[in-house]
Amino acid sequence: MDWTNKMRITLCLVALMLLTACSVSYKFNGASIDYSKTKTIQISEFPIRSSYVWGPMAPMFNNQLRDQFAAHTQLIQVKRNGDLKIEGEITQYQQRNKSVSAEGYSAQTELSMTVNVRFTNNAKHSEDFERSFTATQSYETTRSLNDVQEELVTQMCKDLCDQIFNATVANW
Repeated sequence: MDWTNKMRITLCLVALMLLTACSVSYKFNGASIDYSKTKTIQISEFPIRSSYVWGPMAPMFNNQLRDQFAAHTQLIQVKRNGDLKIEGEITQYQQRNKSVSAEGYSAQTELSMTVNVRFTNNAKHSEDFERSFTATQSYETTRSLNDVQEELVTQMCKDLCDQIFNATVANW
């Protein structure tokens, strides 16, 4: 083996060792939490306060909200006295005609869900708020609400939980 081939092999080995020894790991989850000050979160049950309801809606929303914070933060969920506190209620669940066909009949129906949220940051009370969040989904009126309700409520719960997560810990 001549000198140039030995040099190429040596350089390849050195480059390979450098690539495996040095790696950059970056995880972006959207949360901007100072974990030295904020370690726990209390997420209360959101009861339904709407006149029109669908039974599984509250458990779906409550579970999705807890899962969102468990998956995207290092906060420990507690029953009371959390550094962060999220509470509220589902205040509205309704459907309305969204568009009309050429024949004058409803072509699309919009389903909406609104939650009122009270957020308390015990480490920094200037970030406390009370605010409503709304999510909507549309479906063709040729389909019945019973056929699409579970899918649409699941999508609205995910959207609402994303909005609440962004407003409380993402600081977007």
